[in-house]
Amino acid sequence: MSEPSLVSQGLELMIFGMGVVFVFLTMLVFVTGFMSKLVNKLAPEQEVVAAPVRAAKPQGVDPQLLKVLSAAVKEHRARQK
Repeated sequence: MSEPSLVSQGLELMIFGMGVVFVFLTMLVFVTGFMSKLVNKLAPEQEVVAAPVRAAKPQGVDPQLLKVLSAAVKEHRARQK
């Protein structure tokens, strides 16, 4: 009767596995934080200077294109009814 049961062995294995995962994730959090600080120290972000934006010249709509688009919209609406 000194032999451990299958359920107790399963519980031991589950606790061991959860412990390993917990330790690994804890180490991952600390290592990631350390790497982030190290990268920021070695290569800090440089400020990006935005180039001035030129205002685009307003361009008119081609009258022929406007007529074609209007006809297409009218045709589409007529087919939908």
